[in-house]
Amino acid sequence: MASRAILFLDVDGTLLPFGGPGTPPAPGVTASSNPYLARIDRTLGPLLAALECDLVWATAWMDDANEVIAPLLGLPQLPVADLPGQDGDDGADRLQWKTKALIRIAAGRPFVWVDDDIGPADRWWVELEHPGEALLHRVEPAVGLTAADVALIATWLVKHS
Repeated sequence: MASRAILFLDVDGTLLPFGGPGTPPAPGVTASSNPYLARIDRTLGPLLAALECDLVWATAWMDDANEVIAPLLGLPQLPVADLPGQDGDDGADRLQWKTKALIRIAAGRPFVWVDDDIGPADRWWVELEHPGEALLHRVEPAVGLTAADVALIATWLVKHS
């Protein structure tokens, strides 16, 4: 039996789009501590929860994602990826700071990584070092994750899990 896929989920630029001045705030969300919280799309929560995979936070927010983001989306407490300390976005090898840790955590299981900062070096490294199936799905940070992105991920999960 195949292992259930993992979906590694970033927050900044992914669930919290950076947008521009025309980006409308989500209804009912105030953003006293973080102005981007007002841009979260609450309709994504049920869509993410319905995916046939294990959702895991992969973000510098770490446990704060469960305290702040999960309730806004109506998600339960999710596991948090054990990531190294963030030291800029790219390492000396041009890999995003999360890449090696996510491969280690996936341990051969199929996975989807949704982030606004995935580049060619990350794709190459995952292809080289991860024996399982993987979808590295980069979202535009000004827009963030959309329902269309989640639909694409759902299709991939059906084919690769």
